[in-house]
Amino acid sequence: MSCFFACSGNSKDKQRSESPNSQDVVNSVKKKAENRKPSVTDASGAKQQSDSKDASWKKDGSGHVNPSSGARHTDTRDIIVEGSPSNSCARTFTYRELVDATGNFRRDCLLGEGGFGKVYKGRLLGTCEVVAIKQLDRNGLQGIREFVVEVLTLSQADHPNLVKLIGYCAEGDHRLLVYEYMPLGSLESHLHDVESNEKALDWNTRMKIAAGAARGLEYLHDKMKPPIIYRDLKCSNILLGEGYHPKLSDFGLAKVGPVGDKTHVSTRVMGTYGYCAPDYAMTGQLTFKSDIYSFGVVLLELITGRKAIDCTEDGREQNLVAWARPMFKDRRKFPQMADPALRGRYPMRGLYQALAIAAMCVQEQPTMRPLIADVVTALNYLASQKYDPEKHSSHHQRTPSTPRARRDYSKQSDTGDGKAENEQDSD
Repeated sequence: MSCFFACSGNSKDKQRSESPNSQDVVNSVKKKAENRKPSVTDASGAKQQSDSKDASWKKDGSGHVNPSSGARHTDTRDIIVEGSPSNSCARTFTYRELVDATGNFRRDCLLGEGGFGKVYKGRLLGTCEVVAIKQLDRNGLQGIREFVVEVLTLSQADHPNLVKLIGYCAEGDHRLLVYEYMPLGSLESHLHDVESNEKALDWNTRMKIAAGAARGLEYLHDKMKPPIIYRDLKCSNILLGEGYHPKLSDFGLAKVGPVGDKTHVSTRVMGTYGYCAPDYAMTGQLTFKSDIYSFGVVLLELITGRKAIDCTEDGREQNLVAWARPMFKDRRKFPQMADPALRGRYPMRGLYQALAIAAMCVQEQPTMRPLIADVVTALNYLASQKYDPEKHSSHHQRTPSTPRARRDYSKQSDTGDGKAENEQDSD
């Protein structure tokens, strides 16, 4: 599970566009590497000398500065410092500071772990600020390139629906990222890891989360200079703060989007099975519409309570989109798609509209998917239409709380007649 976190800076679009040119950054770093042997301070405070071989850096076709496979670890900090905007609030931490913040990465501080490494809850000794510290596995999925991309992307970002990067550590072989702490964890845990004694997310909260996540994605697509394709939108990467305020996190796979008359970026296929757009998976051609598909899967999860891929189901029902597509064709089946954990507490018109948005987002043809700005407009409206369950309390149903039990209950109660307790609701 991805569990990381961040702070909003005060940078403006104009200021971001004035950050150093990518090639200038490369040349500057190379020149510095030629003129000196960089020293590295380990956790004990002892300095070590690296060899004087030149760091190898390359600029991809999108303009991003990326470390090649031969890049020296000691120059990772150089590329970050040179590539960050002048008003970046990202702070450089020593490894010792982060060891102290987590009590030497105690097991009871562990928030989650995955292919990238582990995430710990910590407290910075100087400020007593509670943070989340992502410690990258040296042999994990997130390498030097992804580390640099994530730091540089978040250093330029300024939006309430994007996780704020507080700082990073690139000392020796250590690679750590420090984010603001998101107390409610990931959306995934609130949808798919709900205990029997816990209350499921209500309709209003689900629409609030969907709208907020869409606004974060809109910022990446339409406001960032240059525009960014997220490439890893999924429930585990949507973190929740107080009041279930959503923020997108984990930008290691982010890619600069096509600019000018280009329609796509050709790249190695990366992402998560079940969320990855089929056109991107087959061709390697990444577009902004690839993110739209992933967002549609997340929206379906919010509406249905089902996982993007559920190996406990049979056949086509394992894949959420494959399960939903036939039902999109018959509005009478829409009530059967609602998460049973909602217990009928949702506006029928709102359900229809939310499912219509999701259906457009997961169209097989990318050109048929909507722009993120249109998705934001629609979801902002849905989120503003507050549903009052007390108006329909006499029709509320009691359903099991665990995900598997909810699936079984849903199958047993599907009638296909399209009726719901609040069918006349016009909210």
